[in-house]
Amino acid sequence: MESIVTALPAEFRTVRYDGSRFPGSAAVAARPGLSAGANCQLFAYAVLRHFGLTPPELRSSELWNDTGTTVHVPVAQPLDLVLFNATADAYGAHVGVHVGDDAILHLCAEVRHPVVWGPADFAARERYAVRLGAKRVLRPSAADVPNIRDSRDSPDVRKSAGGPGARSGIVPADE
Repeated sequence: MESIVTALPAEFRTVRYDGSRFPGSAAVAARPGLSAGANCQLFAYAVLRHFGLTPPELRSSELWNDTGTTVHVPVAQPLDLVLFNATADAYGAHVGVHVGDDAILHLCAEVRHPVVWGPADFAARERYAVRLGAKRVLRPSAADVPNIRDSRDSPDVRKSAGGPGARSGIVPADE
């Protein structure tokens, strides 16, 4: 089995954070993809699409309220979306992808490139202190889901400079 993190193409490791590049933005319409950067949602949705899922192109609060293409799940599993915010309000919430063992792959302004954090990393930051919960993108069929394993087994995942409780992170390939 291959981990989610190592199964991603190299270009996912070098995506830079750009808050103006979110689902539905003019910047993304003019230049689709991740090469010009992404916000957390655009990055997370691209990760899911790489694994054959079709996430809705929704902003955080719309995603949280969606019941047509996603469902709330009490315990996150690999490839579930996990939302964090400073409050219990989903508006403006940060979105990451659960990659196993309570690890979340995400892209944020603070780090500027993809990183994997654990719950303590999010809790240590006021803007991410509230874990809203997890959403699962409804899958076309179980046969279409890749065979993946826990991200901690990945040789490409290294300790992040994320502060208290920092676990591991994706760092640009040239580091």
